[in-house]
Amino acid sequence: MPPAARILKLQLTRFRSYATAQVSVGAGPVVLTGPNGAGKTNLLEAISFLSPGRGLRRAQLADVAHAEAGEGEGHAAAGGWAVSALVEGALGPARLGTGIDGGPDGAQRRFRIEGETASAAQFLDHLKVVWLTPEMDGLFLGPPSDRRRYLDRLVLAVDSAHGSRVNALERALRARNRLLEDNGAPRFLDAVEHETAELAVAVAAARLETVERLAAEIAAHAAEASPFPFAEIALDGAVERLVAAHRAAEAEDRYRALLADNRPRDRAAGRTLEGPHLTDLLVSHGAKRLPAARCSTGEQKSLMIGLTLSHARLVAAMGGLAPVLLLDDVAAYLDAARRAGLFEALSWLGAQVWMTGADPSAFDALEEAERFAVSPGRIAPVL
Repeated sequence: MPPAARILKLQLTRFRSYATAQVSVGAGPVVLTGPNGAGKTNLLEAISFLSPGRGLRRAQLADVAHAEAGEGEGHAAAGGWAVSALVEGALGPARLGTGIDGGPDGAQRRFRIEGETASAAQFLDHLKVVWLTPEMDGLFLGPPSDRRRYLDRLVLAVDSAHGSRVNALERALRARNRLLEDNGAPRFLDAVEHETAELAVAVAAARLETVERLAAEIAAHAAEASPFPFAEIALDGAVERLVAAHRAAEAEDRYRALLADNRPRDRAAGRTLEGPHLTDLLVSHGAKRLPAARCSTGEQKSLMIGLTLSHARLVAAMGGLAPVLLLDDVAAYLDAARRAGLFEALSWLGAQVWMTGADPSAFDALEEAERFAVSPGRIAPVL
């Protein structure tokens, strides 16, 4: 396996339940234990902010700020928050920092590398972060938008430009919808639909490539004995079908024509009714050939674990560096055999993994792990 990205030191300032906190770790697994509500997930969320986006909780930035006793949310947000980490990543040792400042534009998130202003995408040049949380257990039963966000995070981990393309596509679609609502001139609609089609095909192509690569990674390990079922994955989307069947330029022309033909329908609906913004990720239990939505709760959880491990392997294979892996309260809901299988898979992957749980005994088999006890506002090594 390729080498692994590592967080060497993590520092939090006014983040969630922590006024200040600092933890230094080695290369092995990191286990965070403590009672419910102690702040274990907050630490994983802080690490997830070392990646573009709104973190593993998809939080509003101001809501992440620490609130002192007696303070209101507005006061907490005005004080801002910060996450800083010393990492050993693809470009060697580096210090990454992100957060929001106080003041009129305090909700504007900032990124720094070695103290210099940077972009979110530049963080991905140093390390990738992959996570699994209990909230993701409902992914297969939730709306397509949830699976689409999950899909885009999969793509972003192997294509750092994907996030900017998705954001640009969303802006182009909003501009088209406004023009349709305002009965904009055809030449203006032609222009915005030209841009929309280019972006739509680029987004769809990146998603298709990642899903194909991930499907191949899953298939390569499907015959191995594992407590986690292998998944079959595919995309369901109009533009993805065009991209799969035609060269990029022709796919753009066909989608552009579709947008032009659908103007009356889209104007009446108040939105664009065909495009990558409506794509769905289809997941099935590979051995049973059963849609994930129809599987049992335990099977869905096992499918999510298997998908997460496969994605981490893909990120490692494509980038030459295993990602940092965050597993929030995963082991507690597994039986002994599946827990042992998870630990074995993590050992083979070689990634730095951060795990949380309320019961320290759930991690007894991880003899090489560094263990920390988490209590409200504090984190301390278990000696």
